[in-house]
Amino acid sequence: MSRDQATPLMQQYRDIKARHQNAILLFRMGDFFETFFEDAEVASRVLGLTLTSRNNGAAAEVPLAGVPAKAVNEYVRRLVQQGFRVAICEQVEDPKLAKGIVKREVIETITPGAAFSDDLLDSARNNFLCAVRADGAMLGVAAADLSTGEFRLMRGTAADAGAMFGRLMPREVLIVAGDAASDRAVRAFDALLTEREAWEFDAGMASDALAQHFRVQSLEGLGLGADDALTIGAAGALLRYLRELQPGGVPHLARPIIERPGGTMPLDEMTRRNLELVESLRGGDSDGTLLSVLDRTQTPMGARLLRQWLLAPLVERAAIDARLDAVGAFVADASARAALRAALDGVRDVERLAGKTAAGRATPRDVRALGDSLTQLPAVHAALCRVPGAGMLADLGASWDDGASIAAIITSTLVARPPVAIGDGETIAPGIDAPLDELRALMAGGKDAIADLQAQERARTGIASLKVGYNRVFGYYLEITNANKHLVPEDYQRRQTLTGAERYVTPALKEFEEKVLHATERAEQLERELFEALRARVAAEIGRLQRVAAALAHLDVVTALADVAAREGYARPDVSDDFALEITAGRHPVVERMMPRDQFIPNDVTLTADARMIILTGPNMAGKSTILRQIGLIALMAQMGSWVPATRARVGIADRVFTRVGASDNLVRGQSTFMVEMSETSAILHTATARSLVLLDEIGRGTSTWDGVSIAWAVSEHLHDRVGCKTVFATHYHELTQLANELVAVRNYNVAVREAGEEVLFLHRLQPGGADRSYGIEVGRLAGLPAPVIARARALLRLLEGEDLAAALTMETAGTAETAEAAIRRGRRRGGAAEREKAQLGLFGTEPHPLLKHLATLDTNQMTPMEALTKLATLVEEARRA
Repeated sequence: MSRDQATPLMQQYRDIKARHQNAILLFRMGDFFETFFEDAEVASRVLGLTLTSRNNGAAAEVPLAGVPAKAVNEYVRRLVQQGFRVAICEQVEDPKLAKGIVKREVIETITPGAAFSDDLLDSARNNFLCAVRADGAMLGVAAADLSTGEFRLMRGTAADAGAMFGRLMPREVLIVAGDAASDRAVRAFDALLTEREAWEFDAGMASDALAQHFRVQSLEGLGLGADDALTIGAAGALLRYLRELQPGGVPHLARPIIERPGGTMPLDEMTRRNLELVESLRGGDSDGTLLSVLDRTQTPMGARLLRQWLLAPLVERAAIDARLDAVGAFVADASARAALRAALDGVRDVERLAGKTAAGRATPRDVRALGDSLTQLPAVHAALCRVPGAGMLADLGASWDDGASIAAIITSTLVARPPVAIGDGETIAPGIDAPLDELRALMAGGKDAIADLQAQERARTGIASLKVGYNRVFGYYLEITNANKHLVPEDYQRRQTLTGAERYVTPALKEFEEKVLHATERAEQLERELFEALRARVAAEIGRLQRVAAALAHLDVVTALADVAAREGYARPDVSDDFALEITAGRHPVVERMMPRDQFIPNDVTLTADARMIILTGPNMAGKSTILRQIGLIALMAQMGSWVPATRARVGIADRVFTRVGASDNLVRGQSTFMVEMSETSAILHTATARSLVLLDEIGRGTSTWDGVSIAWAVSEHLHDRVGCKTVFATHYHELTQLANELVAVRNYNVAVREAGEEVLFLHRLQPGGADRSYGIEVGRLAGLPAPVIARARALLRLLEGEDLAAALTMETAGTAETAEAAIRRGRRRGGAAEREKAQLGLFGTEPHPLLKHLATLDTNQMTPMEALTKLATLVEEARRA
């Protein structure tokens, strides 16, 4: 359709659509939201809507698909969850007062990273929208959660991009169009990528915009300086984008939290995945994770803060101790802990409710929920006052604000259970506005009069089944069944015919209707004005409400951690700046919860500067990986401020925790299991420092035995000699136990087993020394491998180990035409191969070859030349036979 052919309505649509070309435009028309042209085709396909067409006075048919306005949130949710941006175009004037086409404007654009609706948000995690600016090896990142107003500015290296975005898990990321470095930094994450023009990331323009928004003379007032140009540029681009999405502004965007390298521990994807911190390896949800064990929070903002603490452990002792002190105060006072948790149980999501209120998105029910939550704060404060002001509790108590004035105005203005939308029931409480009360009285009286009219008309007509009804099309009416049509008076005016009845009106009925409907419309308008005034008044207190929400979240997390510690028998870790990691009777916090109480076998682990590397050997299924993971989990729990599953723990603060556990292909990147393993190991060797904790499981197993042993040996030497970090290396390569003889700070440990005939009992107990067997065949038996397979495997094992060769050969050749002599020859060839394989072990100091032993016994000083030549000929012959 050309512009000349477009009707005024379609011209209005086109003008608005031109400003929102990258979004599906939902265009309000009365009780429906319509989509047109390409948007209609997309909506029809994605939402299963019927695609129709309309002429609209033009030469060409216009494709369209619509949804009811009352159900629009569900359709928006489905579009956004599939990665679409949705622009909501509302009627912004009363159609009854409009001269010509009703004025319409886009009031918000909803994207995966910018949403207020509960249907689009996970209450237990932030919904971050990020902007990234890259320059060489450096990154500037800005992150905002539109639903809460949280705003974070971060600076780091490209190598730490995975840790930063893995912690934030943004739903949407802004990058400079065509910037390969920014694209690489975020491509691995499941986020909508939005390309923006490079000038939007200009630090100079961004400085002015940020200073104006936060009302500061310069960005130094926010803690930003000349070194933060990349971060400032990203923040400016993010702020500009948010203002585009929210034409009404983002007044609830809080002053930024500035994060610099060294304040928290970066956790790479390997560590988050292998330790199952927030997502399970088995299904991707939180079941069976550390988060599932620790999360006993009572509020949504507490759950979000706990997740943040878990994914960003601290590296400063004072900050860690402040959290541990607070947790300890509530561990010690079970009564105060229970009282505070009970008070928090009635608190809703104050943080997001306040954000919706400030942005003008809160419904009457939302605002009342905010007020009801604030009424719980005096009980929270009373419980807080029962414990000493230890650690961070001192600051929380000193700055406490229970928001009493805000709670009072909300709860006194709104009815106890207001509707979601104005007009669906009473919203403003009686006694707040006299004109509104008068209109309500008139409405009630008018309705009573209509009820009286029904009784009068029944008496006048003699029709006992006559009833007064109402609908939006015809207003009030009198309905009379067809069986009584002969009794209808002459002054009745027919309005509608039904299958079994007729509907009528009378002059008296229309008079009453006009009074009631006018009062209803005026009351609804008054309620809307009063509610919007209340919402604006509460919105003006957004900074105060955000501080209240933050205090509640911190108390929720502290008491949740205290509750876990008390119930599970955790101990307070002694966190220090020393090197050592000493754990007494440590337990795996997740695994022990999956077992009957007291059946988990605890273990001690000590890593010091003089004994900083453990080579951990033992059978399959003995628990090596569990011990490995529990060491990492205990260290991370301590540094996030939680008590730990042990009877005692002394934790030297680590700058990083690295794990290399398990194996998997990365088919998307075309990487084999071994390539993934080597890439992860490489990242550890290049990044670990002397303050790091490195946990390795089965390095080198994805290739041939001797390649694997060689790589594992070299990796161990590098970590011991060049990095000098705390390391636990679990392996089936028993040859690595010889490292204890070569490297001064290596210690051997194994996980004990007990043999009873052919049965193996796994004791899950850590003990000094190396293991000499893996018991893989026994694990196969336990897994249910067929008995013939197990028997064959045992025979082959004896053959490979050089034991009972004749018996193995007899079993192998029984029932065949092969001669014993041929079998023996073949056995010798295989035996020779086994011997050659054993000979390779000499690289790592195993038993010397028999020929070398023989040479060592010769005294050449006592031999004549002829004796020497004879002995040499003998040795050559023996060597050839070998």
